[in-house]
Amino acid sequence: MTLAFQNPPFKWLFGITFLMTFAIFIHDTLVGYALYQMTKDPMVLGFMGLAESIPYIFMSIFGGYVADKYNKKRTIVLAFLILIAAVSCVAYVLSATQMQLSAKLTLIYTALVFSGFARGFYAPAKFSLQTALTPKEHYGNAATWGGIAWQAGMIGGPATFGLLYGVFKFSYLETLSFVIGFLVLALIFLIFVPNVSPEIQDKVENMFQSIKEGFQFVKNEKILLYAISLDLFSVLFGGIVALLPVFAEDILHVGADGLGLLAAASSTGAVLTMLLLTRFSPLKNAWKNLLLAITGFALATIVFALSTHFWLSVAMLFLIGAFDSISVVIRHAIMQYLPPAHLRGRVASVNGMFISASNEIGRFESGVAAKLLGTVPSVLFGAGVTLAIVGFVAFRTKNVKLTLES
Repeated sequence: MTLAFQNPPFKWLFGITFLMTFAIFIHDTLVGYALYQMTKDPMVLGFMGLAESIPYIFMSIFGGYVADKYNKKRTIVLAFLILIAAVSCVAYVLSATQMQLSAKLTLIYTALVFSGFARGFYAPAKFSLQTALTPKEHYGNAATWGGIAWQAGMIGGPATFGLLYGVFKFSYLETLSFVIGFLVLALIFLIFVPNVSPEIQDKVENMFQSIKEGFQFVKNEKILLYAISLDLFSVLFGGIVALLPVFAEDILHVGADGLGLLAAASSTGAVLTMLLLTRFSPLKNAWKNLLLAITGFALATIVFALSTHFWLSVAMLFLIGAFDSISVVIRHAIMQYLPPAHLRGRVASVNGMFISASNEIGRFESGVAAKLLGTVPSVLFGAGVTLAIVGFVAFRTKNVKLTLES
């Protein structure tokens, strides 16, 4: 059940993943809530995702190359320093009472752009470093525990925002001070993680040819391509995270306290499910389980969209997180098993681009769709598209039988 923790570096990497995610989700929940409170316009939530996703996608292209060629730990340190600066900027802007709304929005979106740049470097470097330091026989278990760290941060972040801001009435500045503190603590943890040699040893290798190699590998590995694409389209169209402030304020009428619970519900379902997955691996019949999980994700999203009862909405978000966690574990295991060592950073960067497109551009799509169609119809439309895509992929891969070692 805890096989991955027999490897000492994984303990520190687990802590870094949790702290990074925990801090970022406090920040993102706070910024989303603050923007909607200032404007009452769901489009600002969409632009929030867009501001992070475009630089993330752009830098991910180079981030994988940097992760394979240069010092991974130094890359992670640089990413953390940029994130700390971006969070500090947001804290200043939100505490500036005399600043005009247009100026506040401009500076906050600028800070989010830099946050996206930082994450574009961090993600492939962290993935490549962890995979290199993890024995192959631990990959499945490490993928599950890595997902638990991520999902635990997703629970703790929004819930902590609700506690600090909604219950204890901390200011935005005080709440974001906690975010900076957790990022600094993650940097301290990084000191105890050993480094690994760069996988690209040829000093004169053409950078663009090297980047292209990562894309070519994903294109040729059809299972990897389909797995990444399923995540892209299901979250791009079926994701509802960006609209939670709208549901909390205008549909369920539960305010900041309720928003914290709503935002944490899906991650709670994910963590509990992942704990079960450490004992009951989904990697046997992995492809079938992946398709079933995404189908469950879409169906739970439909019920959530139609719900006007707070606890039914919480329950559906719990199920959304549970189904999503199965998908995450299977996809992460595929990512670890298939790419060769010298391509891990670049393949991770391709995956990161898809993840960013699904999570961050998905926020923009959610904001636009909610503006044009209305909040509930936009979520129903997205879930329907997700079901159609799963059906299409299931038909195209009906003869695929994928079993991975657990």
